[in-house]
Amino acid sequence: MSAARPVGLLALVIAAGAVGGCAAVDLWRKCGAGCPGDAEISTAVRARLGQHTELLAPNHVYVSTLDGVVYLSGEVVTDTQRLDAEDIARATPGVRRLVDIINLEFQGR
Repeated sequence: MSAARPVGLLALVIAAGAVGGCAAVDLWRKCGAGCPGDAEISTAVRARLGQHTELLAPNHVYVSTLDGVVYLSGEVVTDTQRLDAEDIARATPGVRRLVDIINLEFQGR
């Protein structure tokens, strides 16, 4: 859970629909691969998520931050776990906004 997933952050921003095409280019010019403080925010969110055993394996929650906007991705088993991850991330100092693209794991039902 604490390792960053090898996904291009710009692609993640666009795929999440957080910003339009021109705004994404402007943000990329401003911050490149990360704005000041983004790495610290991601680390803090990961640490807080790691304190909640219900979000550990087999769940996988990945955290990326760009310009203070935290992107959660990965898979969890229940909707409650997804909502818990959102609440934990939102409560982390420095998080301006949250984009949740966590999937619920398919259980074959």
